[in-house]
Amino acid sequence: MRPVSASGGHCDALDKALGDFRARAPHTVDRWGELLAAVLTGGGRLLAAGNGGSAAQAQHLTAELVGRYRDDRPPFSAIALHADTSSTTAIANDYGVDEVFARQVRAHGRDDDILMLLSTSGASANLLAAAEAAREAGLHVWALTGPAPNPLAAAADEVLAVEAPSTATVQELHLVAVHMVCEAFDAALERGWGAKGRRRAGAAAAPDRTGVPARGAGGGPHALQAGLIRRTPDDLPHGGRRHE
Repeated sequence: MRPVSASGGHCDALDKALGDFRARAPHTVDRWGELLAAVLTGGGRLLAAGNGGSAAQAQHLTAELVGRYRDDRPPFSAIALHADTSSTTAIANDYGVDEVFARQVRAHGRDDDILMLLSTSGASANLLAAAEAAREAGLHVWALTGPAPNPLAAAADEVLAVEAPSTATVQELHLVAVHMVCEAFDAALERGWGAKGRRRAGAAAAPDRTGVPARGAGGGPHALQAGLIRRTPDDLPHGGRRHE
């Protein structure tokens, strides 16, 4: 029997994690896409942030919304907070690295906007500060993380956690999630979701913005099967994984 190569082992780890992700993610991602359509068509905005590779994933998401995912459609407001290097470095210099996203959330975020935070560890201090700032400003906080429980999962309104021990595998499935959200968003637009979740005449019915989970409301009936981890007061250790 041929030994498993390092690259083969990487693919095996991805394949194993993908099976679990595929079973849990679609319900959450489809709903996120629908709620994102309701927010953005109503004049709201998506803010996104991450560190390192997760920053690239966050910027990938905003690019798909401002540009397009597959088919042509109007542009929508989405900002990757790390991409403004002048603001980011100025804030880090004057207020500290932990404030680089939180201060921008206070500047750009409005009530009922959405903040998407991506972190493989779920323990990055600057993302936790951003989540707190967003909640104070009335934004909805969604997170893509690695294995839960983790501090960011506890700080977010909703989280899709990838159960994989490898940072690389978590990042790869975060990219899958980003594309799934974009596809769900475009599908919601196609079905006729309009401002504040109202449907166009003749379009399929869709819930209004009251369908957005209330901040601090606790897990709903789909919390476990969808991989949603509701907030608890305890911040848990990150188990030695790097803060990204």
